[in-house]
Amino acid sequence: MAKKGREKNTANKAKHSKLIAQKKNRIKSKSEERKAKLKAIIELAKTRKANAS
Repeated sequence: MAKKGREKNTANKAKHSKLIAQKKNRIKSKSEERKAKLKAIIELAKTRKANAS
């Protein structure tokens, strides 16, 4: 027998999914920024090492 009335927790599920997606995107962008900064530091160190030699 089908359930009558409004679907259970539809609004909360949608809101939760949206918030979790935001969190994942934020974490992903922070890790990408960190990788880019580290890459820049490594390149700078390589150039300084090449110039010093």
